[in-house]
Amino acid sequence: MITEEDVRREALALPGTSERSMYGTPAFYVDRKWFARIRDEGDVLVVLCASEEDKRELIAAQPETFFTTPHYDGYAAVLVRFGAVERDELAELLTDAWRLRAPKRLLKSWDAAR
Repeated sequence: MITEEDVRREALALPGTSERSMYGTPAFYVDRKWFARIRDEGDVLVVLCASEEDKRELIAAQPETFFTTPHYDGYAAVLVRFGAVERDELAELLTDAWRLRAPKRLLKSWDAAR
């Protein structure tokens, strides 16, 4: 099972990422735009998706890991259960969400370094 510290470590390893509070919980930002946050429950992560279709596909494929609430209806963000996601999948989810918000110059330099 991943922990809040695992989420923090993976998110902050991405270039230009910072942590600030959002609604009283840890949230991760790049270029002043959030891409993930830990919900009040403490064991659920909200992470941005490329589209609502991607969100629906994640939920349909792995409903034990991914879900949503009415609050997120119409929004390209999915909720992730800490107890059901593997660390490599967490890293991929955070990286994908980060890429949606990172400025082009940062993406370009990060991609060139990889």
